[in-house]
Formats: sequence, C-alpha cells, structure tokens
Amino acid sequence: MLPSSSARILDSLRDSDVVLDIGGGAAPFARADWVIDILPFASRHVVAGERFTEATWIARDVCDREPLPFERDSIGFVVCSHTLEDVRDPIWVCTEMMRIGKAGYIEVPSRLEEQSIGVHGPWSGWSHHRWLIDVGPREIEFVHKSAVVHARGRAHFPAGIAQRLTPEQRVQQLWWRDRFDVRERVLLDAPTLDAYLEDFVRERIGDVAVPRRQGLLRRLGQPRGRQRAVE
Repeated sequence: MLPSSSARILDSLRDSDVVLDIGGGAAPFARADWVIDILPFASRHVVAGERFTEATWIARDVCDREPLPFERDSIGFVVCSHTLEDVRDPIWVCTEMMRIGKAGYIEVPSRLEEQSIGVHGPWSGWSHHRWLIDVGPREIEFVHKSAVVHARGRAHFPAGIAQRLTPEQRVQQLWWRDRFDVRERVLLDAPTLDAYLEDFVRERIGDVAVPRRQGLLRRLGQPRGRQRAVE
C-alpha cells in the first residue's frame, strides 16, 4: 500500500472503528482489527503495532462463495490492497466488501505496470496476476489477463519502462463509501482484445517513455546543451 494512503486511512479512523483487511497476509495493515487471508496467522508477515490477533485472523479462501462472517455494515472500514488481481473471483469479493463495509480502500496494480515487460521477469507485469484492471472514480472493471499481453509487442510497454515508473504510477486506488460499481469486461474476439491492449500502450507511452534522444544523452553522459552534437 502506498504510504500516503496508509496515512490517510489512519487519519480518518476513530479508535472505535472496526477495520478489516482482506488479503493482508503478506503485508497486514497493522491497524486492522480483523484480517482474512488464505495464509494462516503463523505464516503472516509480522508488522509492528499489530492490532489484530490470532483470534481475529480468519484463514480462508475469500472466493469460496460463502458470505464473509460479518453482518451487513458491521465493518467501519475495509482495506483490500494488492489482492483482487490475484484472486479468481474479484467480483464476489467486492460484492462482499460492500455488504459488510461502510467504506473502504482498494489498491491494485496499474495497467502501466501490468503491461510493462520486466517487472519481475521477462514477461508482462506479474506472472501470478489473473486480471488487468481499470479503476474509475466509483467503479472498478476486470479483464482477464490473456497471454497475448506477453507475446505481442504492441500489447505491452518495452523493457526499461517498468523501472522508471513511480510508486504512484504503479498502482490504482479506489476510495469508496457505501458502494461502487464492479464488473468483468469479457472480450469475445481477438480484434477486441488486441485493441484493448494496444490502444492503452499507444495512448500512454508518452507518459512513461524517455524521448529517444534524451535517453541517448543520458547513456552518453552528455549535458542537454550539447544535444546537437549527437543528433
């Protein structure tokens, strides 16, 4: 989770607010009163100031289609950070979030990161992620992450882009209260999938790419004032 988002959440909470972290096993939100994760409590990444305990850690599959063990609107704030891209049924998880929670925060990888080669290997984005995600002001949309994104050159950003992304460019955030729109977008044919992947790269490459001449200057160690000498 972005440090700025963590700070904003903490600033907004009263001590009496009940907080649930969905999928926090690898990096639990310390202020959470409850955590739900497929990992057991003993396997968690220990963080300082943990408010949750072994008794309030629920080890289960959040996609098992069983309602989460909380009443409607019983959770003051729901945190779900870097989980929805991993799970097989994010629509169900979001629906349950809205049933039990009054408000919450979702953080997922941006498509800038998920469609970049070399994030953690010679493929696009993270190898274990199931979804490409688009987040709007009050909505979140999931698209199956096809293997086409790895193989087709125009479907991903070139090597080197991932390393230049800022922490803020790597993620998308959804702050919600009461409810938000959630859906899966199903791309039914190859041309539609190709357009979905390639249009995003074409439209956003200017946000993340270093101009070729500037990149050359940097590699050569030349000051920008001597640009003409290497053109």
